[in-house]
Amino acid sequence: MDSSSQKVLANSILRLLRPLVRILLRNGIAFGTFSDLAKKVYTDVAFEEFTLQGKKQSVSRVSILTGLTRKEVKRLHDLPEHNSLTEEKRYNRATRVISGWLNDPLYCPDKKQPLPLAIDGQAPSFTQLVKSYSGDVPVQAILSELTSAKSVEQRDNLVYLVQHAYVPSDDPVEKMHILGTDVEELISTINHNLTHNGDTLRYQRKVSNDNISSETCKAFKDLSAREAQLLLERLDSWLTEHEQDPDSTQGQPTSRVRMGIYYYEDQSKE
Repeated sequence: MDSSSQKVLANSILRLLRPLVRILLRNGIAFGTFSDLAKKVYTDVAFEEFTLQGKKQSVSRVSILTGLTRKEVKRLHDLPEHNSLTEEKRYNRATRVISGWLNDPLYCPDKKQPLPLAIDGQAPSFTQLVKSYSGDVPVQAILSELTSAKSVEQRDNLVYLVQHAYVPSDDPVEKMHILGTDVEELISTINHNLTHNGDTLRYQRKVSNDNISSETCKAFKDLSAREAQLLLERLDSWLTEHEQDPDSTQGQPTSRVRMGIYYYEDQSKE
């Protein structure tokens, strides 16, 4: 990499670390902890993705790649992986229930207004919805999650879907999980586009304007939220229609696809 590319990359690292460090400091994560985590990731990525063709990765080569000592590389490589699968499943099961409620004709016959559901009983009921789209998870646990996120409301012994999305509002643990998954996916997309070209590039676009009044910002925030939600619901419906049944794939590989949209506002100008 030439010096100009390194300079641009260094500036980019400083920019992306700034909001992350705000979160870390606010939650009591000191630099030493962050440093240890960064060293662990450097070591893991070097072992997993930077091997020489036809050769097994070695501690010595990882030491050269990362700048860490051989002793530290070995120690970090032997540390157990942190498993965030539980948090991922928790987030996915809630979104799948809402997706099923919006896209399954049994629960949303006109594709516009999802039915209010009795908690128990035969389909369409909330219990059957959870069993169909969230597997062997306690119904009350899903109901509590969606209620806490203000995605559903209970009235007259019925459950109403009041938000067509699952966004944890009062759960800092769930919000931290979204930080890990969503930012990882965006950076992974950027990394893919840096190393590919042509038809293999992945979609990554944004709109921006540096001269918007406070009143117009509020109007645009509301407009973009409505339009983005409609787009995401259409895409979610399309994905649901094309989802593969795990029992019918006959060993063929499947892919995980996601599409994310975010809103950003900053009163300062750089």
